[in-house]
Amino acid sequence: MRRGAANTQRGVKRFVAELVTRCRRAGSTGEIVLRMDSGFWSKDTISLCERLDVRYVMAIRSNTPVVARAIEGIAEDCWVPIGYVESGEAEVAECTYGGHRLIVRRTRMLGPVAELFPDWRHFGFLTDVEGDAVTLDKFYRRHAVVELAIKDLKEGAGMEHVPSGHFSANGAWLACAVLAHNLVRWTAMLGGISPKGELVVARTLRVRYFSLPGRLVNRAGRRTLRAPSGWPWAEQFTRAVDLLHALPPVPV
Repeated sequence: MRRGAANTQRGVKRFVAELVTRCRRAGSTGEIVLRMDSGFWSKDTISLCERLDVRYVMAIRSNTPVVARAIEGIAEDCWVPIGYVESGEAEVAECTYGGHRLIVRRTRMLGPVAELFPDWRHFGFLTDVEGDAVTLDKFYRRHAVVELAIKDLKEGAGMEHVPSGHFSANGAWLACAVLAHNLVRWTAMLGGISPKGELVVARTLRVRYFSLPGRLVNRAGRRTLRAPSGWPWAEQFTRAVDLLHALPPVPV
């Protein structure tokens, strides 16, 4: 193994070990499942997860020759169709690779575009989580939502740039940005603003709800928020405020 690759693997293992330790130190007592991209793929990472007693869903590079041969060995009648875009189709199956369970999703385009891309494209991940292949594939694809949330942290909470050449100042900036990002995400989720659990970016929330021009008036001891007339998101805002007010107080 090259020195750079070895250093990368040591960094990956250290990251996983510290992450699990911090979760349990924070009070996590349930089962921990790590969803990882192919940058984490190695026997050492799998061994570490087993030693730490955490489950894993780990992407692998499907174009690797040995992985490609394992995928080619899957019988055609084992592939199960799943929902996909209208201009394409997708199927899921599973096999074994290196003694571990390998879930594979293959996709291809339909219609005129298929003339340019006629072959199946494969994506696979190793896992020790129980469940059928279709359910586990859906679970792993939720990983994309996490990546979108990280992107929103950068673009929506000010992490696309840091203001200083001093490490400590940038560290403070990072802490404030993460706090703001988490408040936005919790407000959207607990206030029922996110439609069907989808991610609403911070910029949209600021424009529609947070940067609202209005006036808080007091009439006979009752506070009333006067908002613009014809405001298209008034109903959602009112519902979100009611839901947030109904939350039980945090124990001190």
